[in-house]
Amino acid sequence: MQSSEGSAGLPGAVRQVGYVVRDLDQTVADWLRMGVGPWFVMRGQSQSVLYRGRPCTVSLSMAFANSGDLQIEVIQQEDGEPSIFGEYLASGRESGVHQLAWWTADYAEAIRSAEALGWPVVWSGGEEGKGARFAYLEPPSGPAPIVEIMELTPAVEGLAALVRGAADGWDGTAPIRPLG
Repeated sequence: MQSSEGSAGLPGAVRQVGYVVRDLDQTVADWLRMGVGPWFVMRGQSQSVLYRGRPCTVSLSMAFANSGDLQIEVIQQEDGEPSIFGEYLASGRESGVHQLAWWTADYAEAIRSAEALGWPVVWSGGEEGKGARFAYLEPPSGPAPIVEIMELTPAVEGLAALVRGAADGWDGTAPIRPLG
């Protein structure tokens, strides 16, 4: 699938940059000092996925904010279970850009296109019709270690609109907003 809007055959624009960090609160505070916010925070989220083909459950805290149309996601794994996030931090990084995410209504076609490029799925979850499906693919090289494809569902669109709308004209009040 080649698209003048997408990159490397992926649909549309990059919608999100994901950072994996050891300290979510410190990272959010750093972004707030740069004027990016407000941050919508979800703590203690259990996520059941396939990690390199094997079932895995991890506990994550995540935070979301927008800078213009680009959503920023900060992810901190709260347990020691083997994961794609642990792999990243085990390389000696304290934090950094982990993934670039594309959101698509045609999830199956986007996955086929990425796999046709030779990018294996290394982390995936969600079920069709039961929330948004997502897959992390591992390109051999690129601007981020991982490419995420997220199914664009009404729930994903709703959260994206909430976060983007709050950032538009944000005056610095209520910088941290719990979700869930």
